[in-house]
Amino acid sequence: MKKITFIFCLVFSMVIADQAVAQLSKKEAKEWKKKKKSVSAEEFKNLFEENENLKGQVSGLNGQISSLQSRISDKDARIAELEGQVSQSEMQIAEAKRRADQAIKDAEASAAMAQKPGEMKGVVFKVQVGAFKETDLSNYFESSENFTGETNEDGLQVITLGSFTDYWEADKFKKNLRRMGVKEAWIVPYKDGVRVPIKDVLEGVVK
Repeated sequence: MKKITFIFCLVFSMVIADQAVAQLSKKEAKEWKKKKKSVSAEEFKNLFEENENLKGQVSGLNGQISSLQSRISDKDARIAELEGQVSQSEMQIAEAKRRADQAIKDAEASAAMAQKPGEMKGVVFKVQVGAFKETDLSNYFESSENFTGETNEDGLQVITLGSFTDYWEADKFKKNLRRMGVKEAWIVPYKDGVRVPIKDVLEGVVK
């Protein structure tokens, strides 16, 4: 059995050697034929087995390389996915910031519109001279700080005159208007630009 194996290996090696020689130049072929004759069967067997072993190692390394390349490809795909998520998050943050800035601007604009020109902070007293449903005098308000108006919840345009920090000055102005024929003149208080019930402010300002 050992002889048969040896003969098989020898024949196989000779075939391999002949194929290799066929690819060599004549000079190289002569040199390798001499070398082949000088190699014993045992040495040739060892060389053959070592070659096969190296081929197996190369095949295993190629498999590892292929596996690593696959893992690297998966990592690259994951990195690209995460970069896409980061980019989307940055866009969402930028949009949220833009909306927040716009909301602040809108709030400031609304506050500016609510605070009429010449409107005083704190408590002030005005004299209401009438409330009209079909009369629009808003075009006069911009040209006079002491002539103002607002629309109440009933849809009436409330017209006021004057702006006093002292209640008794407002009361004096109210009485003068009544003597002039404005019978419905009466005092209305405002706190920081917002109309409030007179009982809420009267105790702190009337002396």
